[in-house]
Amino acid sequence: AEVLFKAMKGLGTDEDAILQLLIARSNAQRQEIKAAFKTLDLVDNLKSELGGKFESLIVALMTPPIMYDVTCLRDAIKGAGTDEKGLIEILASRLPNEVNEIKSLYKREHNDDLEKDVTGDTGGNFSRMLVVLLQASRQQGIQEDLIQSDAQALLAAGEQKYGTDEGQFITILGNRSNAHLRRVFEEYRKLSGYEIEESIQRETSGTLQEVLLAVVKCARSVPGYFAESLYNAMKGAGTDDQKLIRIMVSRSEVDMMDIRAEFRKRFATSLHKTIQGDTSGDYRKALQLLCGGDDA
Repeated sequence: AEVLFKAMKGLGTDEDAILQLLIARSNAQRQEIKAAFKTLDLVDNLKSELGGKFESLIVALMTPPIMYDVTCLRDAIKGAGTDEKGLIEILASRLPNEVNEIKSLYKREHNDDLEKDVTGDTGGNFSRMLVVLLQASRQQGIQEDLIQSDAQALLAAGEQKYGTDEGQFITILGNRSNAHLRRVFEEYRKLSGYEIEESIQRETSGTLQEVLLAVVKCARSVPGYFAESLYNAMKGAGTDDQKLIRIMVSRSEVDMMDIRAEFRKRFATSLHKTIQGDTSGDYRKALQLLCGGDDA
């Protein structure tokens, strides 16, 4: 707390000291530093000293993880328009117990029901799928007796049907465990000759397609899903900084090493190098420290 205070008081700000110190700490330790800073609100101080994307990143790091998810979801719903991609990314990838914590903290913070806010802001089958994910009632383990019938039900609801029975996709993909779904996808490929992703792309569209694909990718590999999301946030012209910050912060203490390994495997370059080429200044330094190392 003293180091941060010195870095911020007087003329100019020692961004480097702030960055090195805060990123080398875990979120739990940052909460303790925040408490030790008692005379002044550390986050307000940081906001007044920093700016732009670097400020957004540091403020996000100072937020407890579940609270950060709540803030991101609230922003996705309450801002102008709806950030469907933000809703999908968080709700498709979090564990059921995390979703339950998010719901109760959302209620406590905003005195609103998250499910109601989500359904008020989305529509149709997309909304239905988000509600299923918010129920957080995925079954545990693998139901051997259901693998075959689930795969057949998905086939009958899509490829074998004129039109699509989206309800079947929503029910099966929203309620089965990841381990169970991986077995279903295998069975599905044997039955149909297609990967489930190909069928979802043919049979659905828009935001429903996006959320179903996100659930499938997370069932296959959560780090793989985030590696791909990070790649998409940075490839091409312009960078989706909101997404980049959200993923780097929320996964930094969860599965960053696995995400890096997946990134390296899928894109023949390292996450560290991609950040290097796509960002600049203190913002870049901070992201690279969060990344933790280069898998060149």
